[in-house]
Amino acid sequence: MAELERELVIDATNSIAGRLCSKVAKLLLEGYRVVVVNSERALISGNRKSVIREWKEYLEVGSVINPKHTPRHPRRPDRIITEMIRGMVPRYKPKGIKAMKRLRVYIGTPEAYKGRARVLEEAMARRPPAFYTTIGELAKELGWKG
Repeated sequence: MAELERELVIDATNSIAGRLCSKVAKLLLEGYRVVVVNSERALISGNRKSVIREWKEYLEVGSVINPKHTPRHPRRPDRIITEMIRGMVPRYKPKGIKAMKRLRVYIGTPEAYKGRARVLEEAMARRPPAFYTTIGELAKELGWKG
């Protein structure tokens, strides 16, 4: 039962992605099991066209010598959030490896977590929605067919 008490279900709806990921990374390193739901509704601040252009430029990064060694670029919203969190933990150290095993990120809300999700107030957007792009919109522009 102690394991269940240390599990947090966080709703990413209307949260700034960077702030959300930094809070989640900190919770993971403190030993909590963290489940992030509605990852496609997290927000990225900035002009929509420039955000999409920058991410598409990032997709062009590859290996000149052998395309097999090109970095993998996430296109699904849950993978984008996971990769953002992974960049905020020491992933090669044992504590970082254990922390990432305690993370689950979902598109939408699975039945097991309905009604249990809470919102991180410090990660919420403070400006009108027009100033932001959702991770779902970005993922569709990058080729996600969800």
